[in-house]
Amino acid sequence: MSDTNTSAIRRTTTRVKETPEQRARKQKIQLTAGIILVVILVLLGLYIQTQNPKGAYIWLIGLGFGYTLQRSRFCFTASMRDPVLTGSTELTKAVIIALALASVGYMALQMKLTGVDLKNLGTDALKDATKLPGHVRAVGVHTIIGGFIFGIGAVIAGGCASGTFMRMGEGFVQQWIAIIFFIAGSVIGMVILPYVQANPILYQNNPIYLPQLLGGWVPAIIVQFGLLFVLYVFADWYGKKKAGEL
Repeated sequence: MSDTNTSAIRRTTTRVKETPEQRARKQKIQLTAGIILVVILVLLGLYIQTQNPKGAYIWLIGLGFGYTLQRSRFCFTASMRDPVLTGSTELTKAVIIALALASVGYMALQMKLTGVDLKNLGTDALKDATKLPGHVRAVGVHTIIGGFIFGIGAVIAGGCASGTFMRMGEGFVQQWIAIIFFIAGSVIGMVILPYVQANPILYQNNPIYLPQLLGGWVPAIIVQFGLLFVLYVFADWYGKKKAGEL
């Protein structure tokens, strides 16, 4: 028998079962720590509000997002990784739904500025799509290269930006190390960005805006939500097939 198996058996046999009193004491400690944490968060929110009129609102939104991410285990990297490694597509479908909901919100904000017939787009008030909410930017070879590099790094690090921050809060040391290189990579990217933008092969200056490209909001909506629907159906079928449900 190997030393590893021996030590595992030793740990199992020497583990002491908790008594009801010990469990009650642990629950009391957890409850007390939770109350103290809530008080600290409220006090921090009040202080932030004194520094920024919208500070408390931003603080609450951040806490809400963090709690939701932690409880749902939501991670963009896992949504692309899990179908390949485990066959699960639950997170993939969740991301598709999130993209659909975000599309509805940004569509409303952008349509208000551009007009239903895009009459305001190209005027002095709205010169191009990059001025719209939603960070409409140019798509080109640089997007593919950047996405490929980021994807490899995210899989190795064990999470995307949101997943990394969430796991940092849980105390994962790997994510605390990963965030250092995440920041370093972002700095390097900003340094070389002007050189990439100066290369017409790597960078295309004109952004692709679906309503403008397809000639209106109606075809853009059909294409956007049609593609998301197809992806959702495929992800659902793939997950059920891998799980042996089909």
